[in-house]
Amino acid sequence: MMNKRKFGLALTSVLAAGALLGACGTNDKEEKGKDKDEPAKGAETTENGGDQFTLAMVTDVGGIDDKSFNQSAWEGVQAFGKDNGLSKGEGFDYLQSKSEADFDTNLNNLLRRDFDLIFGVGYIMADALGEVAEQNPNRNFVMIDSELDAPNVAAVLFKEQEGSFLAGVAAAKMTKTNKIGFVGGMDIPVINRFHAGFIAGAKAVNPDIEIQVNYTGAFDKADLGKLAANNMYSSGVDIIFHAAGGTGNGVFSEAKERKKKDADANIWVIGVDADQYDEGKVDDETNITLTSMLKGVDKAVIDLATKAKEGNFPGGEELVYGLKEEGVKLADSRGAIPEDVQKVIDEYTEKIANGEIEVPDNVSDKDKK
Repeated sequence: MMNKRKFGLALTSVLAAGALLGACGTNDKEEKGKDKDEPAKGAETTENGGDQFTLAMVTDVGGIDDKSFNQSAWEGVQAFGKDNGLSKGEGFDYLQSKSEADFDTNLNNLLRRDFDLIFGVGYIMADALGEVAEQNPNRNFVMIDSELDAPNVAAVLFKEQEGSFLAGVAAAKMTKTNKIGFVGGMDIPVINRFHAGFIAGAKAVNPDIEIQVNYTGAFDKADLGKLAANNMYSSGVDIIFHAAGGTGNGVFSEAKERKKKDADANIWVIGVDADQYDEGKVDDETNITLTSMLKGVDKAVIDLATKAKEGNFPGGEELVYGLKEEGVKLADSRGAIPEDVQKVIDEYTEKIANGEIEVPDNVSDKDKK
């Protein structure tokens, strides 16, 4: 069984060497490929990057510019590359997946280019990455957003439900119609965690609130997100939280169109993974992004790469980041959320972080409708 441990991810200090994450593995550097049954532990001379430690990632179908999950991971890869004097294409890189069929090909292409550490981004890549990792036991991989039990794979998970609880509190306190909405991508555990937390938070402050739900079944279909948002806003919903990757861009499009037509409309979107404030810009004075539920994907990427470079790669470990570890949080609302509502959000943040409130991580079938 995978050794499960929770690591404190202080987002403002992950770059401090050795500051975070329990030490795993060994500091002894093993030559890549010296023993095919042992995963590599740290940086070695490679065909790709000489004596520099190199890294790369494979996106899920949402794409590198989804303004959300994949983009956040890529920002982490780039930041590590810059801080370590690497160049794109050799020291660090990415390959984009247009469909699930691309996962295996992309992962193997990066292996052939001899990157020291390879990240697989997104739950739906778990099967492909697991197979590739098993076939290459002397190479190190990071699986983001899914459990994966393998000695040469570090699994990174987030307590999305905790940050989403706060998004639910914000939505329930800010709605004027008593109707809010959730637009999800695929019906998978990670999106269920967003959904479950959002419901719990909203009902914690308003038990009678109506919450409409639409799982679009895709992370790369902005048109489906726009259609879902149109249906919700037309029925009286005034705030939508999306956890749908690139599909969520359509939610923003619909909201901005409605705000342009009626400047007084109480229309809002809560973004996901990255700060999506810029996505909500209608004009120089108007923005429909209420806040965003942030996941520290970029910081987790930097931290795992740093540990691997130092010879402390946590292979076989499951790393979980929640509110207590500062792995999830709400973005600055830029004044969209008034002080009295922010005070309530802060109170719930403290209660979740100290364990007074345990947020559910799954939803019933009836709540998905």
